[in-house]
Amino acid sequence: MASYSKAHPRPDSFIRIRLAQVNAIGPGKADLLQAIGETNSLAEAARTLKMSYRRAWGLVQAMNAAFRSPLVETLKGGAAGGRTVLTPFGDDVLARYRRMEARAERAIAREILEFGDLIADTET
Repeated sequence: MASYSKAHPRPDSFIRIRLAQVNAIGPGKADLLQAIGETNSLAEAARTLKMSYRRAWGLVQAMNAAFRSPLVETLKGGAAGGRTVLTPFGDDVLARYRRMEARAERAIAREILEFGDLIADTET
């Protein structure tokens, strides 16, 4: 699964899966799923992505509604508090999306480089 950071940013080209009039998943939602998987916390995932908790929660609700099974679930906790985790189905969806993303990137890599040569130089 791809992992993006400042040193290895997400490519400028991306795929968005839109099926049945629903924006099921795209790069932002995939990044949110990945961050939830890494932190087991919606609040921490939102902070990592510099996103409000409310926005992150709305994206989770939209993804859970778009798929046949939930991708993310919240678990109530004791004194230490609860957790937000990816379900096994969520892990599968994220892995499939990252594989499609990588395949698409490889398929258009040459054209992206060639297309880049057509872009005006913005350095002053």
